[in-house]
Amino acid sequence: MMGTNKPQKELFNYSVDLDKRVRPSNPLRRIKETIDFSFVREEVKSFYGYNGNESVDPEIIIKMMFLLFYDNIASERELMKIIPERLDYMWFVGYGLDDEVPDHSVLSKARARWGNEVFEGLFVRIVTMCVQAGLVSGQKIHMDASLIDANASKDSVIRGSREMVDKIRQAYKSEVNKLDEAQELALGKRYNETVNDKAISRTDPDAALVRRDGDSDLRYKNHRAVDDANGVITAMTSTPGSVKENGQLLKLVKQHEDNTGIKVQTVVADTQYGTAENYRSCQEQGIKTHMADMHEAQMDISSREGIYPESAFIYDNEKDCYYCPAGEILNRRNHRLSKRADEYAASSKTCMACKLRSLCTRARTTGRTIKRHFGYDLIQAGRDQAHSYEAKRDRLRRKHLMEGSFADAANNHGFKRARWRRLWRQQIQDYMIAVVQNVRILIKNMDKPLKASIAAESFPLLSVIRHVLSCFAKINGLSRCLGRYQASLNQKSMEFCST
Repeated sequence: MMGTNKPQKELFNYSVDLDKRVRPSNPLRRIKETIDFSFVREEVKSFYGYNGNESVDPEIIIKMMFLLFYDNIASERELMKIIPERLDYMWFVGYGLDDEVPDHSVLSKARARWGNEVFEGLFVRIVTMCVQAGLVSGQKIHMDASLIDANASKDSVIRGSREMVDKIRQAYKSEVNKLDEAQELALGKRYNETVNDKAISRTDPDAALVRRDGDSDLRYKNHRAVDDANGVITAMTSTPGSVKENGQLLKLVKQHEDNTGIKVQTVVADTQYGTAENYRSCQEQGIKTHMADMHEAQMDISSREGIYPESAFIYDNEKDCYYCPAGEILNRRNHRLSKRADEYAASSKTCMACKLRSLCTRARTTGRTIKRHFGYDLIQAGRDQAHSYEAKRDRLRRKHLMEGSFADAANNHGFKRARWRRLWRQQIQDYMIAVVQNVRILIKNMDKPLKASIAAESFPLLSVIRHVLSCFAKINGLSRCLGRYQASLNQKSMEFCST
């Protein structure tokens, strides 16, 4: 007999246990068992008073923000609509079936009240857990940066004189949530300074006009360092899109060492980081520079066929001068502290009358100039390391490890579009995305040692067989090496006898 369901709303139900309704393989169950979000109460207690209305539990707020990026939910309004429909969400944040979900404004008010320090603390805690779980080697890190489209239209940009734009920018700095002077100085040098000095967005004054794929728009930039072992994000900072990538290298190295407690030995990066300043600074700290050489890339771009390279000019350390291929002396004429380099050149009359001028320079009115950076030997050592086989191999690994980290953030967690406006809010977004990615790596790799130990305990004979097979493989490989060595000796002896 076929049954028929007669749906009827239950007035009372006391037998629903959300813990039983969430399946054991649900990723949120592992996350809740592994990550203790209750730390946030101690971190934010100074932002709350001792009387008045009670706020939503800060632990619930931080969990809701985690879900927002974990499943890349479109907005906070949408999140508050989804939570009552998802039993696992209700269970994860600690709600029961009859608990009322707060308004979405609770999250925005909490961000404004807490600032980005609380979210930075969460990021550091997750990195520490990854280190303790053995997922971070710490000695080799990969670096890169990626542009993020700001939550502002290009139509909001107003243009004017530098003085007018400075006054508008100072007015925006007077807001409660602003970057202090130390943070602004830490941003470093920027691209397109002349463009952004005369233009500012009315809706997001922290975003900068940056060109990408021929399109100029308002953008931010996320700089991050990824560990070589499992791709854990160990250091991160967010800046306007105009901030140069190479100026963030040492800051990310220091942040990595502070977060992990491990000294960096090797830095892997692309040509944006391979500057003379970075080579020199890394060599001074004993760090291997597996960064592609920016100078070499620029030389390839510029047409210099038929022109003497800098290696053709010989430096005399005692006399502090260069000798050109024609035997003329190039003396030091400029000492540029801003570029941390000296310039060497011969007199214009000597260069103009030189027979090898066409092979030396293509300048019409001046001669050849050689630039020698401060710490030249350190820079050359860094470039030699950058051209080594190990460096090229590391840069190949970087392509899927570092760029894969950004691709995962973009495809699964809404990385490429800013949800909110102003730089301090963008920093919160980037911290939360990095937290989610590291938590996924942590949960994914937690079972690997356990599975190996279970297999060894359950099948001890299997481990013995594997050990015996590995020994046979080593013996076989050794015999082959000896055979090849004996054949080469026989060939050499025959050649000796014939002579």
